[in-house]
Amino acid sequence: MNSTKTLAAVIGLAIALPQFAVAAGDAAAGKEKSVPCQACHGEDGLGIDPTYPKLAGQHADYLAKSLADYRDGRRVNPLMSGFATNLTDEDIEDLAAWYASLEGLKDLSEVK
Repeated sequence: MNSTKTLAAVIGLAIALPQFAVAAGDAAAGKEKSVPCQACHGEDGLGIDPTYPKLAGQHADYLAKSLADYRDGRRVNPLMSGFATNLTDEDIEDLAAWYASLEGLKDLSEVK
């Protein structure tokens, strides 16, 4: 295989891999841990009001980073910071896996 074909194969693999990434957390455990979240984000993760973010279908790594940032003070919101303060890394991964597993956003035009 010449270097051009090798490079093309590597690039193709790099593009395809994120589509097959699986959340590190346990979605079933995340469902159980999501009860406090449901007050604003609903049981289905689509929010009880248009002003609350839709979590269903979001990328697990985005959700995990957001929760960790709220917990660690890098992202500040009085409600979310309070809820995230006591989350462990495992809790965060489980919640991220749960919400990422739900049917949700299809494209960014749905985000408000």
